[in-house]
Amino acid sequence: MQYSFKEVFGTLVAQKELFDVVAKPLVEDLIRGKNGLLFTYGVTGSGKTHTMTGSPGDGGLLPRCLAMIFNSIGPFQAKRFVFKLDDKNGVDVQCEVDALLERQKRDAMPVPKTPSGKRQIDPEFADMINVQDHCKVEEVDEDNVYSVFVSYIEIYNNYIYDLLEETPFDLIKPKWNNCNTPVRNGDFIPPQSKILREDQNHNMYVTGCTEVEVKSTEEAFEVFWKGQKKRRIANTQLNRESSRSHGVFIIKLAQAPLDADGDNVLQEKEQITLSQLSLVDLAGSERTNRTKAEGNRLREAGNINQSLMTLRTCIEVLRENQMYGTNKMVPYRDSKLTHLFKNYFDGEGKVRMIVCVNPKAEDYEESLQVMRFAEMTQEVEVARPVDRPLCGLTPGRRFRNQAFREELAQKLEIRGGPISGETEEQSASEILLQNFPPLPSCELLDINDDQTLPKLTGVLEERHKLRQKLSEEFAKNVLTFKTILRELDSSVMSKENHFQGKLSEKEKVITGQKTELERLEKKIKTLEYKIEILEKTATIYEEDKRHLQQELESKSQKLQRQASDKRRLEARLQGMVAETTMKWEKECERRVAAKQLEMQNKLWVKDEKLKQLKAIVTEPKNEKPERPSRERDREKPIPRSVSPTPVPNAPPVRLRHRRSRSAGERWVDHKPPSNLPTDTVMQPHVPHAITVAAASEKALAKCDKYMLTHQELASDGEIETKLIKGDVFKTRGGGQAVQFTEIETLKQESPTGRKRRSSPSNADPPEDAADSEWTDVETRCSVAVEMRAGSALGPGYQHHAMPKRRKP
Repeated sequence: MQYSFKEVFGTLVAQKELFDVVAKPLVEDLIRGKNGLLFTYGVTGSGKTHTMTGSPGDGGLLPRCLAMIFNSIGPFQAKRFVFKLDDKNGVDVQCEVDALLERQKRDAMPVPKTPSGKRQIDPEFADMINVQDHCKVEEVDEDNVYSVFVSYIEIYNNYIYDLLEETPFDLIKPKWNNCNTPVRNGDFIPPQSKILREDQNHNMYVTGCTEVEVKSTEEAFEVFWKGQKKRRIANTQLNRESSRSHGVFIIKLAQAPLDADGDNVLQEKEQITLSQLSLVDLAGSERTNRTKAEGNRLREAGNINQSLMTLRTCIEVLRENQMYGTNKMVPYRDSKLTHLFKNYFDGEGKVRMIVCVNPKAEDYEESLQVMRFAEMTQEVEVARPVDRPLCGLTPGRRFRNQAFREELAQKLEIRGGPISGETEEQSASEILLQNFPPLPSCELLDINDDQTLPKLTGVLEERHKLRQKLSEEFAKNVLTFKTILRELDSSVMSKENHFQGKLSEKEKVITGQKTELERLEKKIKTLEYKIEILEKTATIYEEDKRHLQQELESKSQKLQRQASDKRRLEARLQGMVAETTMKWEKECERRVAAKQLEMQNKLWVKDEKLKQLKAIVTEPKNEKPERPSRERDREKPIPRSVSPTPVPNAPPVRLRHRRSRSAGERWVDHKPPSNLPTDTVMQPHVPHAITVAAASEKALAKCDKYMLTHQELASDGEIETKLIKGDVFKTRGGGQAVQFTEIETLKQESPTGRKRRSSPSNADPPEDAADSEWTDVETRCSVAVEMRAGSALGPGYQHHAMPKRRKP
């Protein structure tokens, strides 16, 4: 890409060279009574603030402008408070008495002001204002008096704030609440934004803005530095000290002519000239996806980009109105920045823009946008203001007054006292009379004195002869002067005729050149119109290309997402198939084990019955034992029947816990605090388990098995405990999930509450009644705790999920 500008500076250019080309003409126009606007524009971190302010040892544009102003008007400055700014962007002139009273009030303030000649320069910025070249304007009106006023404002979030206002608030870290409004408390006083108004000359100004009268470069830069410390800056990903607002430093120069005597300021407001130079340090445009801005930084970046976009829109509308003769409304009021400088774009001054470009590759796209906009601004033509008419007083009044005072002082020294009020012409005639012979004494003391009168007569004759000679010489000089004047008049007439002829020839040449220039301008406009059409066509094609590329990228991303979803679904289905297969395998194993246990129990019961039947058949028949009645059963507990005598030397049966099939795995034992203790002999025991009252992701991450102890009331009124088991596995999101695999039921029953099979007391029992009564408890308690002989029968502990059954 190629862009053309009026001047291009390299990376090693000195601040002085940049100042001489860009800012020096604006300072010259300021002293001549014209307005000027200079602003820096570019991407964030491209060096705009450095260009405007400078660095220690090498001051930027702002300190050099101040130095040039005070070097030019230094000996012609008015005393403080001679000029006084009003609240309507105007200036008044005060007499010496009023100005003196104002100075006395200022000196009587509690904090004494240091005189300008003895001002101590702050070492923080002393090197920035130490400009050695002493640049100044050559042609300064010496019959005027000057005063400089400075102000410093910032435009932050499309609000105008005064940086010189004495208000105790923290600008660097403002406090905001959740509603994006300032927090109002005793420690924090939010700054008050200022309002833009239009004066009687249709110029925009900030009402209530602090404007300080300064008399030296040091004092002016000290005011600027004071406001610069209050300006909003922040640390972003692209710039450690990024300006979060637009800074505007305004220099106003008031000048008025001296009176006819060259001593005092002319007390006429119409003769006062107020010119203004605005130095603007724009905040850099930035992209939030690069700065990673959020919160207040994101809102600041949005307002910065919006104000810069409004500036660009105004320039584009001005360019379109001038090129095609349209009359579109320029949207100055969309932003405080463009509204403040509306009169500059309408023709009230000269506008200069410095484009700062960072050569980093990351800023390539933003730099292209900046340079495209800057190149377009050169096509906008701003009408220049007409020079103001000069006053009708004689030039050179100041120096004549000074010469008169010096001469008066010398005469006072010679005579030792005041002189009479003689005019300058009388003193010149007195000097001329001193060349004549002195008159002798005319006093006659004796009637016989014959010397005084002859001497007086001789002196008068000599004076008469000298006067005649002077008259003759004066007449000759008059004739000579008339001759020279006539010759000069004729020479001037001849030269005038010659110049008129040449001027007519030049006018013909200029007319031809103007015609050719108009033709070329029309041709240029036609070509520019064609170029613009081609650019718009290229832009349309680029937009179509960009849309197609975006559509292609979206389609490819959609295909990738579909492929990833398909792979994820396949993996999920495979996992579900594997889990379902494992689940059914476990279920089949459980059912097979349950069926085997059931068959073993049936077989064991049959074997027991066969054994008992065999014993009944083989043993002799004795008297049948009498079964106690139900009443006695209720009154007195029936003693438990004696179990068969154990085999001698047989070891006692030990109480054993069931071992899980995954004994080497880690368990989470979840026991809710609402569970009641069962106080049974057999308790579920899981080794190496983490016991928790509530399941947590931290506990599940450490184990691969999970067991929940759940209690509920059974239909017979007993507590039924269920052990719900499951496998723990990790989810795709990084969490833990449990898949339940089996449930073990632990039930507590009381033998006294069982219904015993018995016949009525008055009926004869059947033949096998004794056998059934004898074997009632043993046959029904097919799963029970093994106990020693003669022990009291306690509550049984039933275990429905035992994979195997031991015979007693």
